[in-house]
Amino acid sequence: MITQLPKWIEYGAFLLAFIAGCINAIGLLGVEHQSISHLSGTATLLGTSLLKDSYSLTLHLAGVIGAFFAGAALSGLLLHSTALKLGRHYDTALAIEAVLLLTAMTLLKDNSYYGHYAASMACGLQNAMVTTYSGAIVRTTHLTGIITDLGIMFGSMLRGESFHKRRAVLFSLIALGFISGGTLGAYLFGQFAFQALIAPAAICALLAIGYRLYRLTVKEEN
Repeated sequence: MITQLPKWIEYGAFLLAFIAGCINAIGLLGVEHQSISHLSGTATLLGTSLLKDSYSLTLHLAGVIGAFFAGAALSGLLLHSTALKLGRHYDTALAIEAVLLLTAMTLLKDNSYYGHYAASMACGLQNAMVTTYSGAIVRTTHLTGIITDLGIMFGSMLRGESFHKRRAVLFSLIALGFISGGTLGAYLFGQFAFQALIAPAAICALLAIGYRLYRLTVKEEN
């Protein structure tokens, strides 16, 4: 049951959303005003590019989507399941995400479009990392589903159904994390340009280390 899951889940979801918001803000400000952490806008641009006879743009946008897909596939390979469970290799996935973000930073500083792919792959990896939370679909790289679920929960409450407080707290923290991460990302990009990606990469690395230590502590206690 969701009430039996450890409290660190809420903190982890907030930090992952914070990372995604930060990355997306940097992408919107520095990568041709293109979102990185989710694909709705990219897919729309891909559709419109088909009418512009711009093969290079079409291939690039398809590459961004393909990179996101590859990141999600890598997550599936590493974690074997979308369900949240202690003991899975989240630390490995987070470490890889940190490396991908640093790679994206290096490439984008050199005006290489391959940096877009590295950043998109990092977000695909993160988004697939934890998608099922006690029956609730959780996404940390965009807010459409989160806000939709919160609206459904509120509407159901008005109809007299029980209100799942912990799930509502989780979704609210994800929304808050994404927005506050966007604020930091915008500020850091104004100060450091693409070197701002060091911040979300560092948070990923610290989360990987923290999760590894937590796993070792739990093992010793058992």
